[in-house]
Amino acid sequence: MNINTLITEFRSKICEKVDIIPEGIDRYLICTPFTFDDGDNLVVVLKQSPKGWIITDEAHTYMHLSYEFDMKDLERGTRQKIISSSLSMYNLEENDGEIFIKVDNNLYGDALFNFIQGLLRITDIKLLSRERVKSTFIEDFKLYLTEKVPSNRRVFEYKGKEYDLEGKYTVDCLINGVKKPLYVFAINNDDKCRDATINCLQFERWGRYFHSMAIFEDQETISRKVLARFSDVCEKQFSSLYLNRDRIEKYIKEYIAA
Repeated sequence: MNINTLITEFRSKICEKVDIIPEGIDRYLICTPFTFDDGDNLVVVLKQSPKGWIITDEAHTYMHLSYEFDMKDLERGTRQKIISSSLSMYNLEENDGEIFIKVDNNLYGDALFNFIQGLLRITDIKLLSRERVKSTFIEDFKLYLTEKVPSNRRVFEYKGKEYDLEGKYTVDCLINGVKKPLYVFAINNDDKCRDATINCLQFERWGRYFHSMAIFEDQETISRKVLARFSDVCEKQFSSLYLNRDRIEKYIKEYIAA
């Protein structure tokens, strides 16, 4: 393999700031100017494998994303769809967290171009629009409770039609089977927090017997005044779904067993 020829091909396909550093037998580090949003460089390695020559990230991309996301959240819902479509679009493969592309017909430049484009698209899950993030959080909330609460003990989007005839006051998830049901609210912004406050107050006026719990996407993003009013009516709060999975699970299990 002629390194100078490879460098010329990579630079013509990608950009002039591509370089190659040999790292042992049949292994080369490809240096590119492409980075994650925090400035860390993408890991790109060209090496010989049982499949032939491949370009791989050696599982670095997933490892980097795991700093911000639980790995389970990358395997389901909206994020999983983005990753799967990216792999398919750029002919990438994934095995146990490693993302790679086989170099076919000595087309090293084309393989590198597809590989980098695919990785950059996958890392875009960190830059989802606000509305996309909102839908992802609600998805994650529902998937989490689906896993942790038996199907006969939960109702999503619960409306008490026997007293709320117009269905205006919704509970994101009702956990039943106990003397007082647990009303669980998924909160990702000020508006949702205000709505949950109003709902809890209305349930109290109707004389409903219930316990309340809130799971936030990120409690620190909620206005202090809005959060203070909500705290007056909500009994239990978890500041983040993603950082409190074990605590939430423990609390729900103890509640269901009571």
